[in-house]
Amino acid sequence: QMGKGTGQLWATGAGVLLGALIGSEVGRSLDRADQQYMQQAAYRANTAPLGEPISWNNPDSGNSGVIVPVRDGTSASGRYCREYQQSITVNGETQKGYGTACRQPDGSWEILS
Repeated sequence: QMGKGTGQLWATGAGVLLGALIGSEVGRSLDRADQQYMQQAAYRANTAPLGEPISWNNPDSGNSGVIVPVRDGTSASGRYCREYQQSITVNGETQKGYGTACRQPDGSWEILS
């Protein structure tokens, strides 16, 4: 069993980790292109094998990050969930975090933590 709470609903799995980061100082420094690179990596991380690092890099800004799916599980309501770790480097400053997201019946993802 993984996660608690209502979370924030996303239209696609691509935004799973971006939302957790936007409120942080590093997240606010990501430009639109950075966010697109990160969303592409997050989308790939949804189906990547556990432990496989999915990297992204914006050659124009120099910002980069890594997303690693670390655990699969099932929520109390029976939804498929995935726990992620991430690190993002913006202007030489690295921030690390983790979160859990669960797939909704319509295929979208809900961030639980």
